[in-house]
Amino acid sequence: MDKDALYRFFGGSPGAVLLRLVVLSFILGVILNALGVSPFDIVNSFRRLFLRLYHMGFDSLVWIWRYFLIGAVIVFPVWLIMRLLRFGRRGRYQA
Repeated sequence: MDKDALYRFFGGSPGAVLLRLVVLSFILGVILNALGVSPFDIVNSFRRLFLRLYHMGFDSLVWIWRYFLIGAVIVFPVWLIMRLLRFGRRGRYQA
């Protein structure tokens, strides 16, 4: 991997990005600790979520599909309208 690809992948100097991630992790850790959240709470919550989905079986697929459809009824028309409005603006200004 060449240097430019490495910089593009990291979004800058790998050392600087790593340092920013360490500092942000520390700050977020302080905030979460002040709120009484531990890393084990987060891991256990994900574990419980996956266990619930596993125990629900195919009902979880129906549940996920219903939430997708409810969101899609709003998201896709809004996206389409925004794209059409943006497309219309570009067409007027180009000669």
